[in-house]
Amino acid sequence: MSRQVPEDGRLLPLMEEFYTIQGEGYHTGKAAYFIRLGGCDVGCHWCDVKESWDADIHPLTTSDTIVEHAQAHPARTVVVTGGEPLIYNLDYLTQQLKEQGISTFLETSGAYPLTGDWDWICLSPKKFKAPRPDVLAAAGELKVIIFNNSDFKWAEEHAALVGSSCKLYLQPEWSKVAEVTPLIVEYVKKNPRWEISLQTHKYLNIP
Repeated sequence: MSRQVPEDGRLLPLMEEFYTIQGEGYHTGKAAYFIRLGGCDVGCHWCDVKESWDADIHPLTTSDTIVEHAQAHPARTVVVTGGEPLIYNLDYLTQQLKEQGISTFLETSGAYPLTGDWDWICLSPKKFKAPRPDVLAAAGELKVIIFNNSDFKWAEEHAALVGSSCKLYLQPEWSKVAEVTPLIVEYVKKNPRWEISLQTHKYLNIP
């Protein structure tokens, strides 16, 4: 990423913003305003938003503008996702959202230092860049993507690193959903502290 983004978080590379239904994880089914920031160096080969990786192609947008857009919708919940949103300082953005009575949810790989004031943190760690201890400790939800059988062991390794109250989810990787979903079902039946997360927005054809 060659373009310099101000460190105070008042300008952020905005890939897209949209009002929709949260499709996966703990808050499935809830209306929320999504803010997708550009920029990611984690590099998951199965990422379904690879166009988010290059921050330079997404316009620097003021956090105040983003908050103004979020206020225009009935749901008082914002999900900040990416890319990898923690590349940036999110203190200012979340402060402004909270001043407007908006709850703040974060979706992150945990690879960068935790900034921002969050009501909920969904940590989805990736093998290519390990999550940081500060994000592991703060996560309300651990959501592990299952691509093959070895991912179950990897999921357990990360479940041992989060807090005792953290919700644990296994989610099939979309391109292998038919293959891995039965494996997840059997695993959760044997290990009931885990739950299944599905990308319901894809089944329902919701953006």
